[in-house]
Amino acid sequence: MTRTVLVAGGGTAGHVFPAIAVAKELARQADVNPVFVGVPDRLEARLVPEAGFRMHEIAAVSVPRRPSPALFKVPFAVRAAVRECERIAREEQAAAVATFGGYVSFPLDRAAKRLGLPLVIHEQNAVPGLTNRIAARWADRVAVTFPGSADRFPHPERCAVTGDPVREDLLHLDRDAQRADAREAFGLDPVVPTLLVFGGSQGARSLNRAVTEAHGRWGVDSLQILHAAGRGLHDEAVAAWESARAARPGIRVEVLDFIDDMARAYAAADVVVCRAGATSIAELTVLGLPAVLVPYPHATGDHQTANARALEQTGGAVVVEDAELDGAALVAAAEPLLTDPDRGGRMAAASRAFGRPDAAANVARLVLEQLDRAAR
Repeated sequence: MTRTVLVAGGGTAGHVFPAIAVAKELARQADVNPVFVGVPDRLEARLVPEAGFRMHEIAAVSVPRRPSPALFKVPFAVRAAVRECERIAREEQAAAVATFGGYVSFPLDRAAKRLGLPLVIHEQNAVPGLTNRIAARWADRVAVTFPGSADRFPHPERCAVTGDPVREDLLHLDRDAQRADAREAFGLDPVVPTLLVFGGSQGARSLNRAVTEAHGRWGVDSLQILHAAGRGLHDEAVAAWESARAARPGIRVEVLDFIDDMARAYAAADVVVCRAGATSIAELTVLGLPAVLVPYPHATGDHQTANARALEQTGGAVVVEDAELDGAALVAAAEPLLTDPDRGGRMAAASRAFGRPDAAANVARLVLEQLDRAAR
């Protein structure tokens, strides 16, 4: 008999990609059918069908960050979304629920409680989000990415350190074999050490400013930069690079707005400079890539700083606070990783030791245990 598991995790790639990775692990079981619940105008609406899974659509429930008349509508919207999730669960004859945070998860979390369905939740960040902190009160198991996160939940004994699931293309990436081809695909020299800088799909102005300010400060000529500036900041970054290079010609730089194929970008890179989102850290550590992490200072609960410090403590990254980041600070942090093979090698090893390539299987195992327990 096929057992259906309802899955939710939406709004951002940090929620959607881990959910899809675990769903694929569950789907490898002959008798498990993962079915998603999501919001039609969010990222999951595109990525989930592309991954080969069905998705039921519900209305978004978002909480205004500032007091406004819209706040009074939230309880009614939540109740309606919970009822819709209950209807979907009955229609699908769901046997369990797995959620990965974000606004879409809470209605399904609540529906699982009301229907008595086993619930497994996954938290990507070192500091849990509000949705997961609430749902953890009744969840059967809580999968966490970072050691130490369990103490932030109401029932630490229900927590298990699983890691943060990443996309399959990264798990099978052979960076050494693909490095030269990856660099050529981005218009770079196949043999020159490469720094990858990115700040997410929308970019990060402080990272963009620092990497252009660093132009002319590098102590080595054998260096090239692949810079994903962000869709909204691309033109601004191009202008900054043109100004910097007009003042002093130097290293080769390729500026893009967004990189669709991150596996290829990681293959091209020797060192990465980026924010400290859980997904980025999971990807970097699975690959063992030395990194300079610049936590986003306005992240909820300052969770990116907690993420970054957790990796830094193991020797797997260098952390530079956003307020302290400029061209000189970037060079000081990144250049030793590019020029000192021993230091770069130690950081790569520490990063890889922190990574959890088995994260998706670990979370799927928790779900399967709950399915088996419910079937007894």
